[in-house]
Amino acid sequence: MEYAAPKATVAVIGAGPAGLMAAEAAARAGCSVAIYDQMPSPARKFLMAGKSGLNITRVDDQFADVYACPPLNPMIAAFGPSQVRDWMDGLGQASFVGSTGRVFPDVMKASPLLRAWLARLDELGVTLHRRARWTGWDGAALTFSDGTTALPDATVLALGGASWRRLGSDGEWAALLDDVAPFAPSNVGFRVDWSSHMDRHFGAAVKNSGLIVDGKTHRGEITISAKGLEGGGLYPLTPALRDGAQLALDLKPDMTPAQVRDRLEPPGKDSLPNRLRKALRLTPVQIALLHEFGRPLPADLSPLIKHLPVPLRGPRPLDDAISTAGGLRWLAMDDALMIEARPGTFAAGEMLDWEAPTGGYLLTACLATGHWAGRHAANFAKSQR
Repeated sequence: MEYAAPKATVAVIGAGPAGLMAAEAAARAGCSVAIYDQMPSPARKFLMAGKSGLNITRVDDQFADVYACPPLNPMIAAFGPSQVRDWMDGLGQASFVGSTGRVFPDVMKASPLLRAWLARLDELGVTLHRRARWTGWDGAALTFSDGTTALPDATVLALGGASWRRLGSDGEWAALLDDVAPFAPSNVGFRVDWSSHMDRHFGAAVKNSGLIVDGKTHRGEITISAKGLEGGGLYPLTPALRDGAQLALDLKPDMTPAQVRDRLEPPGKDSLPNRLRKALRLTPVQIALLHEFGRPLPADLSPLIKHLPVPLRGPRPLDDAISTAGGLRWLAMDDALMIEARPGTFAAGEMLDWEAPTGGYLLTACLATGHWAGRHAANFAKSQR
């Protein structure tokens, strides 16, 4: 009688997008896969990200350049925006491209995609162990908080960053590994000490303005909050602002200083607020910002309107950030994402030391690194058999 050889085994620690993709890639490669996650249900941060519309990837000719991280390039090339859309189609989740190139599922939500994905993993024989916090190694064996152990042929760590602790990304895994760069908040708001005059504008969006950092003007929307400034327009600028770059606002980015000056002169009988509102069409929140940061107002307002300095007081705390910079350094891994000091252990997702803005870049890189690590972990596991 002939007996089938047992399958090579792969353990995936973490059930976020990177971990689920690693599990799928390893299972498709013919391995027996088990996922371990400390939370009661998988992909909680993924579901939270999709509550207002799941922007999963982006159509962008310079997509990989956004990361400024050369080690990511082959992974994005292997599983980039077009592959992400094909993968979604395969799960029965059609997508569309918005006016800015952002890609969303037709239904906009994350939950239908996640349900279809978990069903596929179940069909592939992947098992999911919930409430299983990984605590390290006992020799070659993986150990968990409930006292159980596992001895797979290969392991993929997909443990996330260090933001949104309540959803499972607490960064505590950093104590178990060497060569971890310190975590820093990314895609995060920045603190501003407002005067009481700004209270009425909390929650207001600042539109049609330019964000000036290091002499370059960026277009994007930001929001005034009691804690400071936040919003998608600010997030791509996080690395520079976090490192101490100054922020200024261009309240009329489509006009030159001379055009602004011409619109405001001569003053006539109109009050300054009326001239700002009628001649320049500044919104109430823009006018409030001008008074907040520009007083005492000079006679010629055009330079200030074109370059209004905003004194930031640093980023919001780690747990207020959408994602984090820092993590496992690239020098700790080989080209397959295998940790050099732990042969057979691979890493993927936000726990790696890379940073990307929202708008599809963040999620795509998590999926791409998960796909890469899962395939290479499967190859390693099968080589052990």
